[in-house]
Amino acid sequence: MLALISVADRIPPDHPLRPIKALADQALAAMTDAFDVMYAENGRVSVPPERLLLSQLLMALFSVRSERQFCEQLQYNLLFRWFLDLDLMEPTFDHSTFSKNRERLLEHEAATRFLVEVVNQARQRGLLSGEHFSVDGTLIQAWASMKSFRRKDDDSDGDSNGWGDFRGEKRSNETHESKTDPEAKLMRKGNGHEAKLRYAAHALMENANGLVVAFAVTEANGRCEREAGIELLDQVERPKSRRLTLGADRGYDTKAFIAQCRERRVTPHVAQNTSGRRSAIDGRTTRHPGYAVSQRIRRRIEEVFGWMKTTAGFSRTRFKGRRKTAFAGTLIVAAYNLLRISRLSPA
Repeated sequence: MLALISVADRIPPDHPLRPIKALADQALAAMTDAFDVMYAENGRVSVPPERLLLSQLLMALFSVRSERQFCEQLQYNLLFRWFLDLDLMEPTFDHSTFSKNRERLLEHEAATRFLVEVVNQARQRGLLSGEHFSVDGTLIQAWASMKSFRRKDDDSDGDSNGWGDFRGEKRSNETHESKTDPEAKLMRKGNGHEAKLRYAAHALMENANGLVVAFAVTEANGRCEREAGIELLDQVERPKSRRLTLGADRGYDTKAFIAQCRERRVTPHVAQNTSGRRSAIDGRTTRHPGYAVSQRIRRRIEEVFGWMKTTAGFSRTRFKGRRKTAFAGTLIVAAYNLLRISRLSPA
């Protein structure tokens, strides 16, 4: 019995993924020149890089925990096949395709360019604030066990319970490193919290609708939030005639960070840190009503990190190394922006 059906006809017209697909396809269409370079000129027929990026979006939106599980669902999930423009007769790809092509996507900074195109769409729709921003950071657990955190001069390959018992041994990032992921650093959230191998993720959010305009993953240390905040701030397109405002928590309240902001004609709406010290923010900044508004709105960035860690499963990275972790995090942020834009845009 022969049945002629279209996968698109099986998707409800009002399905929330339809506007997200339209936005994602428009962003990918603007990256045609980059994809032309990434396509292989010889060998077997490769999986289009556009489908690999769209697959990462689906994994974030639908809480798929692994690439192997996603490829399994792609066999029978009509919604996933429609989102990737796969018909019913076209075979799916193997999960190893992600690993084999990830370096190619990293080389051409495909995730960063995709996020830029998504932000441009929000700007064209008038959803971005060009003057008011917030910045914050969070810790992402690395894909490495604490037992792999050994002395840097320890070259032993096996465990043999020789280094597995580290009780009583003082360990620090200066003398030890993870043999699984050397770029991960030992870091704790605060006093009373357990120290783990982590990376630091940073996001710059515009205050109008809570969209992320820039994202980065750095080494986890005590200075990374302020250093990354300045780097993300430099990536923002700013009006020449007006000053920007930057909301942040009290961890950014240092003289160096405040001075760097003011050098860039940015008013630092940073929470005052008066715990046994003098704040770098004085009454010249706090007396304005906009300061209180920035302090209230900046907390919305926690919603971004919460969505990334719960829905998208980014509380712990699945990759080794900072570049791959940043690649995955950037696509997750892009998925969050697409979800927000689709809800903010009129039907």
